[in-house]
Amino acid sequence: MNLVSPFTVLFSSDKKLSGSIRNIFGFYPGNIFLYQLAFRHKSAAKEIVNGIKMSNERLEYLGDAVLSLIIADYLFKKFPYKEEGFLTEMRARIVSRAQLNKLSVKLGLNALIKSETYSHQCKSMHGNAFEAFVGAIYLDRGYEFAKKVVLTRVIDVHLDIDKLENEDTNFKSQLIEWSQKEKVPIEFKVINEIGNGYGKQYLVELLINNEVSADGRDFSIKGAEQIAAGKALEKIITDNHS
Repeated sequence: MNLVSPFTVLFSSDKKLSGSIRNIFGFYPGNIFLYQLAFRHKSAAKEIVNGIKMSNERLEYLGDAVLSLIIADYLFKKFPYKEEGFLTEMRARIVSRAQLNKLSVKLGLNALIKSETYSHQCKSMHGNAFEAFVGAIYLDRGYEFAKKVVLTRVIDVHLDIDKLENEDTNFKSQLIEWSQKEKVPIEFKVINEIGNGYGKQYLVELLINNEVSADGRDFSIKGAEQIAAGKALEKIITDNHS
């Protein structure tokens, strides 16, 4: 997996970051700039020209799509007899913001993030950096390499799929139960369709009490609703404990 000579790292613009990525994921970066950008939160964005600032948001967008495809492919092969609904829910559990936040911290990626805000002020910072990192690998080394890293260095090592399968993480049903108990109306709306054919994704907006609370993007409407519901539940739990 190590395709870059250690001697190349000696001339890297960020030897510490290169070494950290090698220690955690088993490879040296090719284009170190991509990885520097992946760990730059928008609060520490650098202006490049005419007010345009560079942060990890674009890489996060790309990494989200790449990660979703990797996980979809993995689950499709791991569970050959399961129906679409099961596969969609399992993918939503794995790529949920809460799960990616945990994985990012567990891997030590949180220590690599450049930010001018505190992590407790931006709950999604760690998970966003994880997605941006996947996007960086994809641009640097291609899809197959990114897939291998995610599966062998993250999924196989840090996720208990059997335990995750048995957890009650049907976020949409939990949110509906909460809304009924609190007598607060909720509504899911498909507000955009991104791409075409098999690559089409749906952007779903979640309204709580007629106000936008969260959104979710996935290759199915159900999956996007689950992601949006998961984000909303995380906010609700955080607010109740603050």
